[in-house]
Amino acid sequence: MHVPLILLAENDLAYVWHQATPEAKVIIVVLLFFSIFAWSTMAHKAIQMRRARRLNHFFEAEFKNQQHVLEVYDRQVQVSDCPLFMVYEEGCRELDVHLKKREKESARKQYVSLKAIEHVKRILESAVARESLRLESGLILLAIAVSGAPFLGLLGTVWGVMSTFSGIAMKGKADLAAMAPGVSAALVTTVAGLLVAIPSMFGYNWLVHNLRVATVQLDNFAQELISKIETEYLKEE
Repeated sequence: MHVPLILLAENDLAYVWHQATPEAKVIIVVLLFFSIFAWSTMAHKAIQMRRARRLNHFFEAEFKNQQHVLEVYDRQVQVSDCPLFMVYEEGCRELDVHLKKREKESARKQYVSLKAIEHVKRILESAVARESLRLESGLILLAIAVSGAPFLGLLGTVWGVMSTFSGIAMKGKADLAAMAPGVSAALVTTVAGLLVAIPSMFGYNWLVHNLRVATVQLDNFAQELISKIETEYLKEE
């Protein structure tokens, strides 16, 4: 019972595609590429954010268990896909520079000045912004798909309806048999635009929510890190 329905749908799509104007076919092909890019972006960003969230969880647990701020840094651990670690590494590298008495000297001072702490704060803020931008990269493609696909579909529909009515006016014959093929072929571009925009909208909103959560987590971690640095390395007056 399902096979005839599938065959009927395939026949309908083939007929509509055959009746579509060249402009409508171009718009449908463009929307197809939009859909491929949108789904690829959603899959890539979902995997990236899932991996970042998992690595953040492991690193945060390791960070809370260390006794000194620079303990993980001194072990020369490298976790390139972990946003929290990238922020931590940037801050510790800057702190390490201020703790060294002279260039190329391995011994560290016990304390640093308030000015040095301010430098570390700025480096941490820059690192948080950079990691947020890295996680956000690619979302513009989804935003374009969400906002642009319906308008492309509408353009194809209006163009197709205009062509249909122009053909009817030239023929001087206005009946359902003459109008239906052109109108149905025109409407399929709107359907194609919505099929691209709706999944992209859900994916974009989900990714933006996860990005905001990740950004807040980065900000909180940077505040916690600078507090520990001040407690351990800022000399009380």
